[in-house]
Amino acid sequence: MIANDILNRLKNELSSDEFNTYISKIQYDENASKSDLVVFNVPNIFLANWIRNKYVKRIEALFEEMSEIKPKVEILVKTQGKDVKSFTTPQIETHIKKNTIFNSSYTFETFVVGASNQVAYKIAEKVCQNQAEIYNPMLIYGNTGLGKTHLLHAIGNEVTQKGKSCIYVTSEEFLNDFLIRINNGTMDRFREKYRQCDYLLIDDIQFFGGKEGIQEEFFHTFNELHQNKKQIVMTSDKHPKRIKGLEERLKSRFEWGISTDIIPPEFETKKQIIRSKCQINNYNFSDDIIEFIATNTSDTREIEGILTKINVLSSMLNKETTLSFAKSIIKDCLEENNENITLEMIVSMVSKALNIKQSEIKSKSKNTKIANARRIVIYLARELIKCSMPHLAKELGMKDHSSVSKAYKKIEEEIEENANTKAIIEEIKSKIQEKQNRDI
Repeated sequence: MIANDILNRLKNELSSDEFNTYISKIQYDENASKSDLVVFNVPNIFLANWIRNKYVKRIEALFEEMSEIKPKVEILVKTQGKDVKSFTTPQIETHIKKNTIFNSSYTFETFVVGASNQVAYKIAEKVCQNQAEIYNPMLIYGNTGLGKTHLLHAIGNEVTQKGKSCIYVTSEEFLNDFLIRINNGTMDRFREKYRQCDYLLIDDIQFFGGKEGIQEEFFHTFNELHQNKKQIVMTSDKHPKRIKGLEERLKSRFEWGISTDIIPPEFETKKQIIRSKCQINNYNFSDDIIEFIATNTSDTREIEGILTKINVLSSMLNKETTLSFAKSIIKDCLEENNENITLEMIVSMVSKALNIKQSEIKSKSKNTKIANARRIVIYLARELIKCSMPHLAKELGMKDHSSVSKAYKKIEEEIEENANTKAIIEEIKSKIQEKQNRDI
C-alpha cells in the first residue's frame, strides 16, 4: 500500500524522535481516501495542526513520486470514532459550487489588530459592508504568515452569513481547476462557477506570474466580475508591480482598486496574538513564556507552530510548561530565525532606538548613556548570534573579553531588576528580527 510506503520513507528521512513524536501517530483512512484525496487520522487537534504545517507538502510530493498522481492530503481529528474537524485548505470542487467552506476560526473577531495590519483590516471590513462599491479589487500583500489568508476567510465567513455567494481559492487551485476543465471540455462550467459569484477571493496571486494561459482566463474573469459589480479580493507576497511575469494589463486592472500591505507585527501585537491563540486553544502559558515567544518570532504562522509544538511535547512528555522547557523546545527555531542577523545590524538598531551614534557605541566613551547602549549591544549579540567575547571586545573598542563579560553580567542584572530596561531590550530585539525577516 502506497500510504505505508510513504510513512516508511518519512521514517528514513526524519530522526527517530521526530518520527515517533508526530508521524507514528497518524493512521491512513482507506475508506475516506480517493484517487485524488488521501485522508489521515490523528488523535488530537495539536497534532493535526503541526502535521499539516510541517509535513503535508512532503507527503503530497512523495505520493506524486510513487503514483504519478499528486493528491490532496487531508488531516482529520478522530475522537471516539467521530470526525471532529478537517484542517486542510478548502479544495476546489469538480462540480459547480458557489460557496466555499471557510475556516470558522478565521473571523474578524479573532484577528488581532495592530499598527502592522489595521489598514488592511479596516478595508476588509468595508469590502464586506459595501460589495464592489468602494475598493474593487482589493489586494493585500506581504510576507507569509502575517494574516492575509485569515482576512480572506474572515471576509468569506462574514459575507456568506449575509447570503452572498463566495468562493475562496488559491491561485494554484484556480490553475488546476482551469487545466481540468480544458482537458475535459467543460470550460463553460468553469466560467459559470467563477464569474457568477458575488465575492471571489484568491490567495497567492503571485503564482500567476509567467503563466500566460491562466492570466488570459483570469483577465476575462476579472473583467466580467468587475463589470457586474462583483467583489474581487486577492493576496500576494509582494506588490503587483513587483510580480515577475505578470502581464501589464492585469497590473493595470489591479490598480483600479486598492493595494495595502501587512508588515510583521510589532512586539505588543505579537503578545496579543499569542494570548489570543492561547485562549482559543486553551493553552496555559505564563507571561514570561508569552514575552519570550513574542521576542523571538516574526509572524503569526511561526507563533502558531511554536505554540503547538510546546503544548504537544509538554503533554506527551508529561512536563510542566516552564520558561526553560519552552526555550529548550524552540531552540532550533530560534537558531534558524537568527542566522542572518549580524553585529552591524544589532549596533544599527540599538543606535536608532536609543538615539546614539553608531560610532559612539564603538568608542571608548564611559558616558552613562553610551555605556548602557554598548551593554545592550553585547547582550543582544550574545543572545541572538552567539558572538564571542573577544570578537565583541575588538569590534566595540573594549579592553578585552573580561570587560565584555562584566558588561554582560551588569546588563543581565539590570534586566532582572528593571522592567523598563527589559521592555526596551525586548522591543529592540523584536525590531531586529522583523528587519531580518523582511530582508530575507
